[in-house]
Amino acid sequence: MNTKLIETLKTRLPELKQWQESMHQSPELSMQEENTSKFIAEKLKSFGEFEVVEGVGKYGIVATLKNGNSSKSIGIRADFDALPIQEDNNLAYKSTKDGVGHLCGHDGHTAMALGAAKYLAETKNFDGTVHFIFQPGEETMQGAPAMIEDGLFERFPMDEVYALHNMPTGEFGKFIFREGETMAAVDNWEIEIEGKGSHGAIPELGIDPMVCASSLVMALQSIVSRNVSPWKECVVNVGAFNAGTAGNIIPQKAHLKLSIRNMDSENRKMVLERIKTMTKAQAEAFGCTYSIKEGIIGSVLVNSPNQTRKALEIAKNTFGEEKVTDQGFAFMGSEDFAFMLEKKPGNYVMLGNGDGYMLHHPKYQFNQDLLPIGAAYWVALTEQLLKK
Repeated sequence: MNTKLIETLKTRLPELKQWQESMHQSPELSMQEENTSKFIAEKLKSFGEFEVVEGVGKYGIVATLKNGNSSKSIGIRADFDALPIQEDNNLAYKSTKDGVGHLCGHDGHTAMALGAAKYLAETKNFDGTVHFIFQPGEETMQGAPAMIEDGLFERFPMDEVYALHNMPTGEFGKFIFREGETMAAVDNWEIEIEGKGSHGAIPELGIDPMVCASSLVMALQSIVSRNVSPWKECVVNVGAFNAGTAGNIIPQKAHLKLSIRNMDSENRKMVLERIKTMTKAQAEAFGCTYSIKEGIIGSVLVNSPNQTRKALEIAKNTFGEEKVTDQGFAFMGSEDFAFMLEKKPGNYVMLGNGDGYMLHHPKYQFNQDLLPIGAAYWVALTEQLLKK
């Protein structure tokens, strides 16, 4: 174990908490993080050693630190957007914005990366280049593609790229590694069913889109159970059903929002085709018309075997074998870091947040004691991958 590194970062917990709490109190939604981006850039500039480039993919930041003569380089990515959820906690640093909250821990991820960046700027115990990538828009799957399209890997060449995410219910401070397919591709679709509005007392003069949409919701549940092998991970979820304004009105339209997740690209194609086929058939059966908005396409997050094994060994050497496992699970959540891993080899690791509410819950809380652990991991990874 690298007890010295861990204990040194623990002494910096008050500063790390201050950064995290400041971001937590002033959350900003995906691709609207103007003030958060400025806050991060100001901290990085205050460290004095980084070349800080702002506005990469709108609000993204890349902070570059070079030392020695090696041509080796790595990227460390942290996200910083919040969610459109009302926080239900009694924290002294609770969100001050109604309906917006850091209920996924991205504020903590950013504070960890800032802590590591400051430490590395002071010690420079590595030979090569480290790029800290601070990314907006993870929750909407927009941030990584935007930064990549803006030349992330051409403007800031790097051999490998790494990221982490806290995981509630996971043992506190335990690093959970997995090779290969780790997180699902996501397709966020919207389906609009249009009928013919009427008075609720004379339904024969209308065409009820709510009945059609209700039938479609039930039909969609058969896709996974009757078309997907039990050995394949797949989810078709209807998370929103919006229609009507009063009990005596047959509405003109009904609107569904879907989240479709797959671990297999061929399976994904089949599932999406089945949704289209079912929607068309249900609409025709009830005399309605329909439209489908396909939204931003996700991608399966695939951890590179070599980089995963290297990161795992570094974590073991730093925190002890009991705090590291290679028996990670495939998680049906989605992550736009997948787009970065399509361009560069790397790893995405889960870090146990301890018992508590799951990500995206109104009562979720990021465990602040994780801050020095995450910072120490990034320092150890940089020092070992870019070893002098």
